Amino acid sequence: MRAALLSRLLLTSIAASVLAPTPAAASSPELMGLERKLSMLLAERSGEYGIAALDLRDGSIVSVNGDTPFPMASTVKVAIAAAYLAQVDQGRRTLNDMVYGRPAAKVLELMIIRSDNYATDQILATLGGPLAVQQWLSSHQMAGIRVDRNIAQLLRERGHLADIKDVATPVAMVALLSRLDSGTVLTAQSRSFLFGLMSRCATGTRRIRALLPAGTLVEDKTGTLDGVTNDVGFITMPDGRRVALAVFARGGRDRQPVIAEVARAIYDRFADSTRNALALFMRMR
Repeated sequence: MRAALLSRLLLTSIAASVLAPTPAAASSPELMGLERKLSMLLAERSGEYGIAALDLRDGSIVSVNGDTPFPMASTVKVAIAAAYLAQVDQGRRTLNDMVYGRPAAKVLELMIIRSDNYATDQILATLGGPLAVQQWLSSHQMAGIRVDRNIAQLLRERGHLADIKDVATPVAMVALLSRLDSGTVLTAQSRSFLFGLMSRCATGTRRIRALLPAGTLVEDKTGTLDGVTNDVGFITMPDGRRVALAVFARGGRDRQPVIAEVARAIYDRFADSTRNALALFMRMR
């Protein structure tokens, strides 16, 4: 009986690692405990936060204000880069194409690593504007993300805080990240290029990355406006499990340290669940 149970557990693990996950609400005591911990952490802080963390192995998700729209700020650049890379995959463009006098690969690098707004608007203009990115999202049934303006327009109109344009819910953002990771919307080559840029993000050292153990792989993209501080991306756990994470914050004070605390709480919970599963496996041997 023990051997049969072990076999079922191994098959379940294999299936979960192969199939693209469908987000499922937190149901295990561990994940429900994580949601409570995050809610308590945020209750002690000023401002409003939206959080979603999606286990890309089994599709389980935890969230706080996960269905509330928040201004994306520069986290929208993940979707913009993906829309461009999708056209590369289709053979309509290449990374060597010149975009306003520079190779597209260099412009994308500036957009993701340095969060260069001019580079972003150059890529957007090449694609046909925000509507083209919105149409790409819609073509893949990615709801909950709204792309309305280029960065110059966003800054000129001072879009922030309660704006209804250029917003996403945390759950929608991790769903986008999941689709990018799954291989259903980008080729392996394009995924590797995009995630490589995100792993070199130079603007988020005090956010998701700040309190994680040294050497933890983080691939992220930050977003900042007046009163808005965001960070979205992937954390790779010690066992190779990947977690897609979105933390949006508006109002209040000390938003960056709170994002760092949130990321560490999520990391610790998933690391604990991995250790617990390993301990159970060893007891069953």
